[in-house]
Amino acid sequence: MSKLNNKVAVVTGAARGLGQAICKRLADDGAKIAMADILDCGETAELCGIDAENIVHRHCDITSAEDIAALKAEVDSRLGGCDILVHSAGIFPNCPFEDMTFEFWKKVLSVNLDSAFHLCKAFVPGMKEKKWGRIIGISSNTFHVAPGTMSAYVASKGGLIGLHRVLSSEYADFGITANTVAPMLTRTAGAEEHFGKDNELFNIVLDWQDIKRPAEAADVVGAVAFLACDDSAFITGQTIPVDGGTIKL
Repeated sequence: MSKLNNKVAVVTGAARGLGQAICKRLADDGAKIAMADILDCGETAELCGIDAENIVHRHCDITSAEDIAALKAEVDSRLGGCDILVHSAGIFPNCPFEDMTFEFWKKVLSVNLDSAFHLCKAFVPGMKEKKWGRIIGISSNTFHVAPGTMSAYVASKGGLIGLHRVLSSEYADFGITANTVAPMLTRTAGAEEHFGKDNELFNIVLDWQDIKRPAEAADVVGAVAFLACDDSAFITGQTIPVDGGTIKL
């Protein structure tokens, strides 16, 4: 029997990149999958290769509490509620602090951090009723590296780490764990689109890593799959860097 049989995973940012790879891995491990993205998730649904009755994919603006409520309603009615919440969606624009507007700051925090509030408010009560749950946030090792011109992004990821730490304490008695995974710059479709496929930044980060190759989505999904299953039942409130040895905690 697969490790996640009869479990339901809700994954944001599921249309491509890291979110898509997470959906595929959790499906391979036996989970039913609910995919949320502002982009079409049809390709991801096909990659998962599971029966239509075990999958949900819908347009969802994660900054909208109403969209998340509609997602929850469909997950509850079609799949029986959420067991595993993976918040992978995010944006990573950079801007010098003195040039940054408050509107820019608010947009980054709305997508990367406020959305986690709405998602957890929607799905954690159901986990509490089931006495089992996994909350997994995709943070970033930039919280430790703190590169210039990324103050809004780093603040949002630091907030995500803090939120998960507190949730780990608050819900431990209900069989719920809360952890974050902190990748280095990873070659995904979104990263290549944002920075440019041949951006020197992909090579610069190699100098910081012990493992001298670019990070791929496949390097990150194993940590997520581990945190999603019972093998990690005694691990909570932690941030796991998946960055080739850049950060050593």
